[in-house]
Amino acid sequence: MAEVQPQTEAGEMTQIFVEFVMMQAQNAALFLGQIPNPQGGQAEVNLPLAKMFIDQLAVIRAKTRGNLNRDEQRVIDSAVSQLEGAFVEVAGAAGHDVSGMAPGSLVSPPAPEPQSPAPVPEISSAVPPAAAPPARSEEEGRKKFTKSYGA
Repeated sequence: MAEVQPQTEAGEMTQIFVEFVMMQAQNAALFLGQIPNPQGGQAEVNLPLAKMFIDQLAVIRAKTRGNLNRDEQRVIDSAVSQLEGAFVEVAGAAGHDVSGMAPGSLVSPPAPEPQSPAPVPEISSAVPPAAAPPARSEEEGRKKFTKSYGA
């Protein structure tokens, strides 16, 4: 039977979820050049890595839809929409074509299923078929073992 979680645990889980979202958002902002790199102090732009973090947050938002409380939903919605806007702005300034990008369009669509399976190579008739294993009696098929409890 499921147990009801005390309010403190639910509050702690909300805090951890919000911290996780903010950490992912901070990483995306770092790679969008909005936060200076702590090692060199310079802002660096790495669009593929920024896109990866934004896409991860968008997937988490989609997969947790209907399971978040109001505060959690507000935090993840805000983070994703702000980061997507910043990505389009930075990518456009870097000369990438972002004219067709709309909010929520950073996540790549799933790969289409293959229409037909790959052809199976024919087996050469020179190779003999594998021999069937020898038939066992019912008694031989049973495993025999004993348990010992230290005595």
